[in-house]
Amino acid sequence: MDLDVLFVGTAGSAPSARRGLPATLVRRGGDRLLFDCGEGTQRQLVRSTGLVELEDVFITHFHADHVLGLPGMLKTFGLRQRERPLTVYGPAGLRSLFAALRPIVGRVGFPLELRELEPNEEIERDGYRIAAYETDHGVGALGYALVEDPRPGAFDPERASQLGVKPGPDFGRLQEGETVNGVHPDQVMGEPRRGRRVVLAGDSAPCEMTRLVAYEADLLVHEATFLDEEADRAAETRHSTARQAAELAAAAGVTMLALTHISPRYGGREVRDEARAAFENTVVPRDFDRIELPFPERGEPALVKASEREVVGP
Repeated sequence: MDLDVLFVGTAGSAPSARRGLPATLVRRGGDRLLFDCGEGTQRQLVRSTGLVELEDVFITHFHADHVLGLPGMLKTFGLRQRERPLTVYGPAGLRSLFAALRPIVGRVGFPLELRELEPNEEIERDGYRIAAYETDHGVGALGYALVEDPRPGAFDPERASQLGVKPGPDFGRLQEGETVNGVHPDQVMGEPRRGRRVVLAGDSAPCEMTRLVAYEADLLVHEATFLDEEADRAAETRHSTARQAAELAAAAGVTMLALTHISPRYGGREVRDEARAAFENTVVPRDFDRIELPFPERGEPALVKASEREVVGP
């Protein structure tokens, strides 16, 4: 099952020539999950993956740079005569936000569900779940964790044959948990293997709950709006410095840290260098870069830079 994270917009608060406002697309198999939808998100999607038929949008909080792309995207879906339902998730206040946007959005012509989430609420999916948790941004804000279900252990065909099971359909039955000719699955299956975990913290000051949720995660996507020299400003606005995000990643024991919400005052290299002093496996993706996440036994997450051929338009 393929899993990757596409960075649709990586800027903080204001766009720059090379970074759009916050939006991150998580792709798992055929599922497409959009986290935040800053102004211009639909164009960013058109330029990269195409404006895919999203079924789920998760909003971390209601600051303008994270939500103002929603009205335009919803209108475009309507103009395309979309029929599939769309669910938008977010913290308390989501319905009030959409009530305020109603004069702009109007009728969309497809089923649109608004679901306000409480901290620690989980949404079950086929093979994984999305868990919401409370972050520290001075307003009602949520982070999200995609957590895959444990997978069966590796099947030992040689051992199964030794126990008298013939190759073919009976091998499949054993792997699906059935007992075959007196042979129990635990006799031929290894220990269960953990699923992957991706944590998207949204805008937040360094947060103990993020550290707990991200414990041994494969990927933590965390903001780095400031450098350490502006730690006081970060604390005042309930944001994080690159060093603080890296220290949190190290404490959580994550495999990779990806820093986003990059201020136009920085190019990115200085953000990366400050973070790597505290946590070496830190990357600072640009728009349209992606991180591929293989199963743990097949390797570590890898940053894949967007090539010019992967981006449509000027």
